[in-house]
Amino acid sequence: MFLEEQLLNFALAGAGWVLWLLVGLSVVCLAVAIERGIYLARNTTNGGALQQGLATYVKSGDADAFRTHLDKLGGVEARVLAAGVEAGIESGPESAEEAIAGTMVFERQRLGRLLLILGTTGSNAPFIGLFGTVLGIIKAFNDLSLDTNDSASAVMAGISEALVATAIGLMVAIPAVVLYNFFQQRNKALLANAESLSHLVLARMKSSVAS
Repeated sequence: MFLEEQLLNFALAGAGWVLWLLVGLSVVCLAVAIERGIYLARNTTNGGALQQGLATYVKSGDADAFRTHLDKLGGVEARVLAAGVEAGIESGPESAEEAIAGTMVFERQRLGRLLLILGTTGSNAPFIGLFGTVLGIIKAFNDLSLDTNDSASAVMAGISEALVATAIGLMVAIPAVVLYNFFQQRNKALLANAESLSHLVLARMKSSVAS
């Protein structure tokens, strides 16, 4: 009986706290999106400079100069290639392959940091809004059962609050899903580019060893 009473009191609290929860989630998602956007802007290698440095390395085979060039560029692609070039200088192409693979895993983890928040919010915010809707309707029917002079207005207010919870849930979920997909695709493009360029670097290393 005590548990039922507590659950009823919880349900009759309405959807107000659910709305605040959704607002809080939207603020968190916005903060994550800004942080990830800044991280991508700071860790995307200049494509033109990278291609130029790679072309020079393929022609000359000067690994030390290419390594210095990559350090100056910075960014995900440059760090992946730099790890391979450094390992190749010290131990050969086989070590370079392992270094590149390991650095790719590390960079993938860094790129995907905090994206779980966007994905989880995008998939669950509609259900949180629906939960608020259910709570609002329960409160509305409870107010109707009181049969007071203000019961009609209380019911209308409760139903309105319930519908707002569903709308807010969708408003939070849709941008979260869009941002999650955007960052996922951007990360995949960065890593795919790094992997593609690393094959060119490895091919040049192996040709140097063979000759």
